[in-house]
Amino acid sequence: MTTKKPDYVYVTYIATTPHKVWQAITDPELARQYWGDPNSGCARVNVSDWRPGSKWEHQRVDAARTVDIVGKVLESTPPRRLVISWARPDEAADDSKHSRVAFDIEPYSDGLVRLTVTHDDLERDPKMFAGVSGGWPKVLSNLKTLLETGRALPRTPVATEHR
Repeated sequence: MTTKKPDYVYVTYIATTPHKVWQAITDPELARQYWGDPNSGCARVNVSDWRPGSKWEHQRVDAARTVDIVGKVLESTPPRRLVISWARPDEAADDSKHSRVAFDIEPYSDGLVRLTVTHDDLERDPKMFAGVSGGWPKVLSNLKTLLETGRALPRTPVATEHR
């Protein structure tokens, strides 16, 4: 039996608690602060009740609440693990077009948390792969900075090549 290599993995260490990382991932008001630049109209929020089987949406913070990415919550074990499917809105009905994102949150050492984001099933969609490869480092660096300092990085628009 062979194990498939993940398409994209990002690991970061954050001086915080697992609960605060979980909250930052799932709370729309916190996500708005680090997911893009809230001052430029590029901010995003993630909206769901975060229960397995529930829908989630990655929405722009604009008047229309434009939805950029949709999916379903596949696993939810607060504050340790969240797994979601990930697709463009026009491909939501076709499960073969979905990729998968896992957020693994674990205590690392005194006062540190290791956050591992694994984004799989991107091999069919090079454009999405390029978008998330450029986007995740910005988003997760911004998340780390927000949790450690209370302020997000200035002017950090997220790549939109995945659209």
